[in-house]
Amino acid sequence: MTVVLGPNRYGKAETRVVRVTRDGEVHHLKDCNVGVSLSGDMEEVHRQGDNSAVLPTDSQKNTVFAFAKKHGIGEIEEFALLLARHFAGSQPTIHHARVAVEEYFWERRGPHSFARSGTEVRTCVVHHDRDGTSTVVSGLRDLVLLNSTGSEFHGFIQDEYTTLPPATDRVLATAVTARWRHVPDDGSKSYDFGKSYEEVRRCLLDAFAGTHSLSLQQTLFAMGERVLATRDEICEVRLELPNKHHFLVDLTPFGLENDNEVYFAADRPYGLIEGVVLHNDAPPPGPAWD
Repeated sequence: MTVVLGPNRYGKAETRVVRVTRDGEVHHLKDCNVGVSLSGDMEEVHRQGDNSAVLPTDSQKNTVFAFAKKHGIGEIEEFALLLARHFAGSQPTIHHARVAVEEYFWERRGPHSFARSGTEVRTCVVHHDRDGTSTVVSGLRDLVLLNSTGSEFHGFIQDEYTTLPPATDRVLATAVTARWRHVPDDGSKSYDFGKSYEEVRRCLLDAFAGTHSLSLQQTLFAMGERVLATRDEICEVRLELPNKHHFLVDLTPFGLENDNEVYFAADRPYGLIEGVVLHNDAPPPGPAWD
């Protein structure tokens, strides 16, 4: 039996880079976490420990910092594409680069003062081959949403282990993780990733707020469908929606009636609803979701 080397990659994970741009007294802040993964002609380093094909992960980290200085950090997708194209194009042994970026938001409190705003994180993952092919997946995570009514859950399977009562008026809460794949750029498009992010986020919020939900699955599909119906540059949306359960508290021992007013917010266990919504003619994803 012959042993062969399967798919592999290596890189520098979680390079935290903060870029301050000084515009006189007014400063602008970009706070990012960058992960780089490279693959290519890596047979001999795995079999023999021959490092001649390897760009050190420390060099990858230094490149992130140097590019932040030389080019600044605008939209994170653009920064990721810049890095990925550099890594796949500058070394003959590197055939493919994957760059993932998280951006943490800060609220301006003065010309050069900031406060970290909420838990929401903007994300992107870029893949780039040395032949020039790129894929871009943008996204967000930890977008916490809640509807205090307009949600039901009934008509489900009931077996000998079912204790959950049907609900016609419940709290629906979740912490959204959403990722969306851009239509590949054939050179005829010019993406405004910043505007795209804001509009996709707005679609997710509007669909969540505007859907009378009979199940969280229905809400998930409505959110993805709204994005695809509104944004031509997006061909596929993947969503993860944990069901952040809110249970009515029994106040009868205290002689009090609880008319959908007081809830216990349970952090675990929780339902986890996941799904993909895409155009039926969406182009093949290639490595986009890897």
